[in-house]
Amino acid sequence: MLTPELAMELAQAASVVLGLSQPEDGHKPVAVVAKDPRISGDFLSAAIEAGLAASGVDVKDAGTLPTPAAAFLVGDLDADFGVMISASHNAAPDNGIKFLARGGKKLDDSLEDAIEACLKMPKPRPVGGEVGRVSRFADAEDRYIVHLLQSLPNRLDGLKVVLDCAHGAASGCSPEVFKAAGAQVIVIGAEPDGININDGYGSTHLEKLQAAVLENKADLGIAHDGDADRCLAVDHEGTIVDGDQIMAIMAIDMKERGELKDNTLVATVMSNLGLKLAMEAAGITVKQTGVGDRYVLEGMQEGDYSLGGEQSGHVIFSKYATTGDGVLTGLNIAARVKATGKSLKELASVLTVLPQVLINVRGVDKAAVPDCEPLQLDIEAAEARLGSTGRVLLRPSGTEPVVRVMVEAATQQQAQAEAEALAASVLEHLALG
Repeated sequence: MLTPELAMELAQAASVVLGLSQPEDGHKPVAVVAKDPRISGDFLSAAIEAGLAASGVDVKDAGTLPTPAAAFLVGDLDADFGVMISASHNAAPDNGIKFLARGGKKLDDSLEDAIEACLKMPKPRPVGGEVGRVSRFADAEDRYIVHLLQSLPNRLDGLKVVLDCAHGAASGCSPEVFKAAGAQVIVIGAEPDGININDGYGSTHLEKLQAAVLENKADLGIAHDGDADRCLAVDHEGTIVDGDQIMAIMAIDMKERGELKDNTLVATVMSNLGLKLAMEAAGITVKQTGVGDRYVLEGMQEGDYSLGGEQSGHVIFSKYATTGDGVLTGLNIAARVKATGKSLKELASVLTVLPQVLINVRGVDKAAVPDCEPLQLDIEAAEARLGSTGRVLLRPSGTEPVVRVMVEAATQQQAQAEAEALAASVLEHLALG
């Protein structure tokens, strides 16, 4: 459980690792702090800011803003680091802390390990003028909104858009920026009270957005999660458009505008095979990474690629963001609809989503998957039956004795049958005890 005491200790440790470890003459480290609107964010931000200031770090309190806004502001202000207090798409009782390195980038493993190690060490205790100041970052939201508007290739005049803000961090800035871009906006899920974040609204609960799009005869709907680092969409018929389809739309758009570096899209191994097939047809290469937006970003940085993301709706535009940005993504989806004159449904149809079945096999030796010859033979046989219109992925859980069996195929029936057969093979050959 995240307590104020732990939050303060983490802030002090982060101050040493991210702010005080490389002192500059006459320079007091600066940190940007933001939060989503869940009720615990108030006392946690107070504890974090106290820990930072007590360590000699000046704090810019940006208030309630999306995670990608915090990341942008760290870079825009040239701050030493940032802190975002959020549990993303989780319910209000949960909360967490995300530290951002200089430039607004996520921490690599070595920095996270250093902060953890520093928890056990003596902390600096400056006094007098050496302690940090806490000040309100008065124009934080305005800077972020201007940045978002500058990312748009065209305005949105004439589009009717429903926004579902999940009663979260984007409840203020997302409607404002869509209106400033010219869209006619209908807003739902934008009345945060501290305990209703992600409760029945947002990217994990799309039913109300689907109904609102149909009721208002809107061109499209955009859903954020609690900290607005992801985006899913709904077309004018109320059909969900997921992260894979969004990436396909954006990749083709950026390729046409000459902004897709090396005509390459970065996506995780969990993206639907239909994405790879659609991109091949469009002359775009898909570079695959492990699961998680951190690995997507690493893959993008390796080749200086311009677009990457996940099926869940984390989409990264490296020219404008260092993390997934749901508001930025939603704006650019709407801009593509406006620029082409095509419906979101038509744009999304470039990708045929192949049926996908996922089975979690519990109580097995997950580490033995690569070396189990009978299982590997069963995998090879399944892949041969599926051919070029299907695939198999066995992925060990990172936290429990579980192997996740994922199969995609041309039909739901075939995907189900192959997944069940492989799940049985995993249990037969790798069962514990």
